[in-house]
Amino acid sequence: MRALRTVCVAALAAFVMGACSTSSGETADPGPAERVAAGSSLPPGASVAPSASASSVVKPQAPATPATTGACARKIAAAPVAKITEVKLPSKVIGYGSEGDTDKLPMAIAARPDGGSWLAWLGTDGKVHLGRLGCDDKLTGTPTSFTGIDLQDVQADAKGGVILLTRKGNCGGGKLCGGTSSPCNTMHMIRFDDNGKLLWERQVTNLTGGRTGYDDGARFIWWYQHHGRLATNGSDWAAYFGTAITVKNGACVDIHQGDRIQVVSANGKLLSGHKDAAEVGCSHAWNSRIVWDPRTKRFAAVCATDNDCRIAQPNPYRTVATGTCDGTLFGGDLVLAKSKGYWTAWSQGGKIRLERFTTGKSTSSIKTGIASAHPHLVTYGSGRMLLAWQSGAGIAAQVYDAGTGKAVGGRLNLAAKDHSYQAFKSYADGSVAYPAAGGSTSAIKIARVLPQS
Repeated sequence: MRALRTVCVAALAAFVMGACSTSSGETADPGPAERVAAGSSLPPGASVAPSASASSVVKPQAPATPATTGACARKIAAAPVAKITEVKLPSKVIGYGSEGDTDKLPMAIAARPDGGSWLAWLGTDGKVHLGRLGCDDKLTGTPTSFTGIDLQDVQADAKGGVILLTRKGNCGGGKLCGGTSSPCNTMHMIRFDDNGKLLWERQVTNLTGGRTGYDDGARFIWWYQHHGRLATNGSDWAAYFGTAITVKNGACVDIHQGDRIQVVSANGKLLSGHKDAAEVGCSHAWNSRIVWDPRTKRFAAVCATDNDCRIAQPNPYRTVATGTCDGTLFGGDLVLAKSKGYWTAWSQGGKIRLERFTTGKSTSSIKTGIASAHPHLVTYGSGRMLLAWQSGAGIAAQVYDAGTGKAVGGRLNLAAKDHSYQAFKSYADGSVAYPAAGGSTSAIKIARVLPQS
């Protein structure tokens, strides 16, 4: 772990736009720069072939499956079809803001096994709200809410689900060696039942009445990049998120930054000895991504880090793809590859790439020819994945083969606003969905890509 002295923590802009000086005299580049301008948007319904610089295209096969699939009977087509549904909310949701890596996350979605969804949003009332969506992607029943100042992720199972959120914490009276670092918040898993009611909650940082943020050994959430993601094996739940790390330095303490993996059992017990848990995964770190792999029976993870400026697997470090410390390194999402291994999307200098790896160095690197800064990647049915990115005022998407990495068919346009840190989620029927800003502060759009034959 490389030290990030608190003297570096002078201003958010210094992290977003440039580097800061660490106590070791090295340069820390803790996050991506401003969004790189994306390509022109496509008209609604347009289907445009990839550019010549993209991977070779595999033409889709003629449909040989039923017209609908799954409990929601969603339509299947030979090529991806987008459906946009606006959800009217009973309370207001925060706006996108500047979409910086330290900003609050407005919304997240989870795929229910029955084909519906859980929709979570951060309200302007300082609470995290949770509503259930039916097959039509509209609210059903009355939403619930939980105490929280920042939403991170939501995932579902047959009994309900888990929300990952941030709450206010206490820095205490410890002395910093230099600079300032605040606030000292906490990260929590909130387990809810199939009616959205609280079952248990578990802190996955480590502040207590006897350990505050400025005490040696503390792990807390500060203003610096702290976004997190959830994954589950059907019983245990794993959270992977950015965290502050307090280390004693003589009569004072330094605040470092890294990320942390914590695994919690079905009954809310913290599994501190779990083989995939990590007190510190990557450091300094951003874009922490995690997925359950049933083939290896392990939680797999990747991060973007300024430790050699790369996309890496944590605990221990293994390089997946080599980048540079120019302020534009961004890690997208992580999905299972066909047969074995994983695909991750990432960008450098506003150019999106796909990397396939099993353990460590990428074995297949795809230059997509797509110019954008913040890619999304999600499993899309059997043997395929969907890469998405900002395109003008909307989102563009391209299907790729999850074995070869080759593009499949043409590009798709979604009439929804992109957010750098929100995620697409995969559904059992082969569709995917993404939550986006609605037409008002009391609405959210659900952008769904229907199943493909």
